Amino acid sequence: MHPIVRLLGIGGVFAIVTIAWLIFGAVMVDRTSNQSNQLHGQVAELWGSEHAQQAPQLTFERVIERDEVSTEQVGDSQRVVRKRVKERVTQPRNPSSTHVTADVELDQRLKGLMWYSLYNVTFNGRWTYTHTDADEGELRIAFAFPDSQGLYDDFRFVVNGEERANSLSPEQGRLQVLIPVQPGDELTVEIGYRSRGMNTWAYVPAQGVANLEDFHAKLTTDFHDIDFPAFAMSPSTKTQTDDGWTLSWDFAQVVTGHRVGIATPQRLQPGEPASALSFSAPISLFFFFLVLFVLGTLRRIEIHPMNYLFLGAAFFAFHLLFGYSVDHLHVVPAFALSSVVSMVLVVTYLRLVVSARFAFIEAALAQLIYLVGFSLAHFWDGYTGLTVTVLSIFTLFLVMQWTGRINWSEALSRKSSAAPRTPSGHAGSAGDVVARRAWPDDR
Repeated sequence: MHPIVRLLGIGGVFAIVTIAWLIFGAVMVDRTSNQSNQLHGQVAELWGSEHAQQAPQLTFERVIERDEVSTEQVGDSQRVVRKRVKERVTQPRNPSSTHVTADVELDQRLKGLMWYSLYNVTFNGRWTYTHTDADEGELRIAFAFPDSQGLYDDFRFVVNGEERANSLSPEQGRLQVLIPVQPGDELTVEIGYRSRGMNTWAYVPAQGVANLEDFHAKLTTDFHDIDFPAFAMSPSTKTQTDDGWTLSWDFAQVVTGHRVGIATPQRLQPGEPASALSFSAPISLFFFFLVLFVLGTLRRIEIHPMNYLFLGAAFFAFHLLFGYSVDHLHVVPAFALSSVVSMVLVVTYLRLVVSARFAFIEAALAQLIYLVGFSLAHFWDGYTGLTVTVLSIFTLFLVMQWTGRINWSEALSRKSSAAPRTPSGHAGSAGDVVARRAWPDDR
């Protein structure tokens, strides 16, 4: 076969396998998306949603009297009417101090094909309020649960040492109580519960930007891999323990609109690496085909495009097996199994097509680098692009060194002159489809 024709055939094989990978990657993305959309709401109903616990809203309310002036028509003239009316005035207030603790225990669970980062949380908060106004009135304390449909065990709502949880009824996920206050009064509000949530836990000290005085928040975890959600303040101190972390936020006075909290670690979803590997697989196959073609040109080994088709199918088998085995196995065993199966397919096939030495040394090493090594880079965030760059430069260097003395005009114009070989190594008949030059040590 003329080298140009063989190149076109290899390009056609590469295009076919690339299309197959793109289709398979799209299937993986669609399957993962459908699973996520269907199961996320179910898990939230069964366990709980993301928690963003707001601080109790404090509102000072008092009744004032004022004169209301109006006019009324009396015959042909207007008369001014004055009357005394009562009006309820409300003014938002901030706590004088805040002491909040939360203990988050991770409980990752698998539902369907998706992993969910669930947690149990024990929350306790204590807030004080000092009434500095000269007027007496009432302080409305409104507490909103982070999840109106959530579960709250051992709930406590204590105001000035008096437990009020049993006497209050939630309305739309909120509890409210009115406490009379006199100038100089100091109130203490204590709230606590045990609940369950998903993905993130946060404490929101105020609605919008506010002045926080004597603010202290402490959060403990039983896991080490932590992150912080968007619009969250970094902790003042961070101490690593045997089980996890102890995070503290301590401010004498701070003006902020941010919250405090953490994001729990996420398990790698089975469909995500499968689709990512599929979409980038043509890059690794291109490098592998390039190395095989250059080695074949250097050593005058004629590998037919049909052979390349089977090699591409062996590469595709890696992603196909990984995509469906990772649903039932952990990522590492699924990856190892897929790698072994694909390499066995390639090596045993090239052992028959070319020679045992070529299959077990050159081809196996190339597949180990361009398939297994390249795929492994996807499991380290931020290193995939760097891996592609390094492999590209490394391959370019090898190819340039190997082919520096080749006369490409002659190499791409010559036709195969080798006698056809049968799989046993003996000369075949003219009807044999594949002809290739034998390795010197095979003769």
